[in-house]
Amino acid sequence: MKTSDFYYDLPQELIAQDPLKKRSDSRLMHLCRRTGEIRHQHFTDILDWLHPGDCLVINDTKVIPARLFGRKEGTDAHIEILLLKRRDKDVWETLVKPGKKAKPGTKLMFGDGILKGEVIDIVEEGNRLIRFEYDGIFEEILDALGEMPLPPYITHKLQDKNRYQTVYAKHDGSAAAPTAGLHFTEELLEQVRQMGAVIAHVTLHVGLGTFRPVKVEDVTKHHMHSEFYVVEEDQARLINEAKKAGHRVISVGTTSCRTLESAADENGMVKAGSGWTDIFIYPGYEFKVIDCLITNFHLPESTLLMLVSALAGKEKIMHAYEEAVKERYRFFSFGDAMFID
Repeated sequence: MKTSDFYYDLPQELIAQDPLKKRSDSRLMHLCRRTGEIRHQHFTDILDWLHPGDCLVINDTKVIPARLFGRKEGTDAHIEILLLKRRDKDVWETLVKPGKKAKPGTKLMFGDGILKGEVIDIVEEGNRLIRFEYDGIFEEILDALGEMPLPPYITHKLQDKNRYQTVYAKHDGSAAAPTAGLHFTEELLEQVRQMGAVIAHVTLHVGLGTFRPVKVEDVTKHHMHSEFYVVEEDQARLINEAKKAGHRVISVGTTSCRTLESAADENGMVKAGSGWTDIFIYPGYEFKVIDCLITNFHLPESTLLMLVSALAGKEKIMHAYEEAVKERYRFFSFGDAMFID
């Protein structure tokens, strides 16, 4: 299986640069994976496709304003860092630009010294470990100084940080949003509950590896990034009860999907717990838990496009993407959605 098999031509103007005024105003493409039939709707029409007893699984991770701009202490040399992973209470693995200016021992200042850091090590892929010093609560300082780490294909400045956050975001830790969930409003979630569906939550902290291109032509040789997930006992029970009763498990986003498939046993039952997953789902994979998927439109030749192709079939997905381009859907993080059932 070749990476180039997952290429499609996308006009630049179809990449959504800004969120819509109202989250649920986005369009929804419905794809029946059995027949390949496609319907064009609005996101609020998702209610038409849900059944009483369905279990909708959301990812309640919260994006942190992980991009910081500062300078080397005692100089005017500007530096940009991106927080990737918390290694210890005040030690973070980071991506630094320009990296040449960030040798071990380099001291950094942010926000006129409200936040200070020291590079203590260089780790894999040239990432820097930085130990931070500050007075007060780190998350509050980060909220004041940091910017949302928008994907590289979004060039517009985000006016409202909350628009790159789901309405149910709870646990700090992501460097990117679980974007399928951005379409839901509190009102729409309440309507989902009222019509008899169950909402369960898992947590997977999304890393920047989600945007990492596949650089090998043989898909099976790609090394997947790892991300931390948590499935709580009561939430695993909700999902398993729906499964045992013959109801559908509907994943909101590829991150929820990867969490469920990572946490499942060979019988498709979800085990509570936490850990790191580097699961790579591509055509040929047999899904253990999920029956349906709500997702955005993904980058050409990406691991996420491979995942949705594994669920619906590559030919059906590539045809659906051709349709989406023809119908002028909005693509990627702030774009429109697809429901695969």
